Amino acid sequence: MKSFLSALLFLFVALPAAAEVPIYDYKIVARYPHNIASFTQGLEFHDGYLYEGTGKNGRSTLSKINLEDGKVLQSKRLASRYFGEGITIVGERIFQLTWQSNIVFVYDLASFETLTSHYHPTEGWGLTFDGKQLILSDGSANLQFIEPETFQVLRTVEVTIDGRPIRNLNELEYINGEVWANVWMSNEIVRIDPANGNINSVVDLSGLIDETHTGGSDGVLNGIAWIPNTAADAVVGSGRLFVTGKLWADLFEIEIAIAE
Repeated sequence: MKSFLSALLFLFVALPAAAEVPIYDYKIVARYPHNIASFTQGLEFHDGYLYEGTGKNGRSTLSKINLEDGKVLQSKRLASRYFGEGITIVGERIFQLTWQSNIVFVYDLASFETLTSHYHPTEGWGLTFDGKQLILSDGSANLQFIEPETFQVLRTVEVTIDGRPIRNLNELEYINGEVWANVWMSNEIVRIDPANGNINSVVDLSGLIDETHTGGSDGVLNGIAWIPNTAADAVVGSGRLFVTGKLWADLFEIEIAIAE
């Protein structure tokens, strides 16, 4: 699932070409250094710092990073038997999924000390938080909504576009009431209504990989982070959007607009 060769084991369902939803283009606003050896699985900003979860057995980590220079300020390596996946921050805790181990780790935000763990029966791909519930992707077309304290699944929605299920939902970010999801092995980010799973628009990041260097054939788009604009005079819903990929040498700040 998480390498180019294992993609052959999964039926990738491409987005329908004639889907009647808005398609957004992008403009690069700025670029920042990103560790080309990082197999990015989860990405999030919190209190001015970038937090990143990475994958691969023996290389999976959780890190706190300075945006401007890419310097790692704090890091924790997972045991080699674990393949790290998506992360999210809830209060003073960080949640980190594992791919096929059915384990979700919960760390102290300040120290990265392991506080507890939860069993979860499905694979773990992406994770985000809507302010009340965790939202988890598992490689299927479903999003699971989960109670953070017990990790109990409260409900599940199927993600569709024009009624067609879209599988391989990967890294997630909750932005202005929507769930944004990378579609693994594609150039698309889909914007999902969490109430019903409908994809209401698509961000097409074709060509972005050509603006960076990659550390191998696994270097596909994956990683979404959002910084809301909290200034008193800010436009409601405004903020800064960042994207990257597995094994990419750059993290990009982008703006989006309806494609012409």
